[in-house]
Amino acid sequence: MTDLRPLTPIEARVLGTLMEKARTVPDTYPLSLNLVVTGCNQKTSRDPVMNLSDAQVAEALAELRRLSLVIESQGGRVAKYEHNLQRCLGVPEQSAVLLGLLILRGPQTAAELRLNAERWYRFADISSVEGFLNELAERADEKGGPLSVLLPRAPGEREARWAHLLCGPVATESIAAGAHPSSAGASFDAQSERIARLESELAALSATVVRLCAELGVSPDGPTNPPAHATTAR
Repeated sequence: MTDLRPLTPIEARVLGTLMEKARTVPDTYPLSLNLVVTGCNQKTSRDPVMNLSDAQVAEALAELRRLSLVIESQGGRVAKYEHNLQRCLGVPEQSAVLLGLLILRGPQTAAELRLNAERWYRFADISSVEGFLNELAERADEKGGPLSVLLPRAPGEREARWAHLLCGPVATESIAAGAHPSSAGASFDAQSERIARLESELAALSATVVRLCAELGVSPDGPTNPPAHATTAR
């Protein structure tokens, strides 16, 4: 299949979740609707974090089935779902892994993609990752056109990030205007949390010192007068 309309953010999240779980938890794959919803709403390895309802996910699954990107099967009493991206788009395993990671985690550098892909697929090196990304970016029009794009390097960043094109063209201007917003926000939140924790530990330590000094009858600031030295008998 080469004629694929741009996916909505919810459809992309559902598709990416199925691609992830197929590789990380194969024992519970294909997934029921409940498991797809849980995976879509994870707080980790997701950018942005979403809070999707059963109805939203079910609607997205129906649309993805219509686009041949998802296959539904009956397992027991509930329907199960699995992705069909590789066959539908005609891409190899490595390319599918990179697309799945970009769908779930947002724009990333080649080095970040190699690191985040550890549980999905082990790339030999960063050059290998870049090779498959370039293949996706140079995909011929008769095959459906490019599926990835290298974004302009943002101020303060050492490396440029890659993004997927399954949801249509990326607004590169807004991304180039500043560092990756989610990464910057997460870094700031983590730093603030560390500072608050250190301040709390310091306050507790100071209180302990004051208490111990009171019990020993000494000043927490140390002796105020120099210690008296015994004179040597002549």
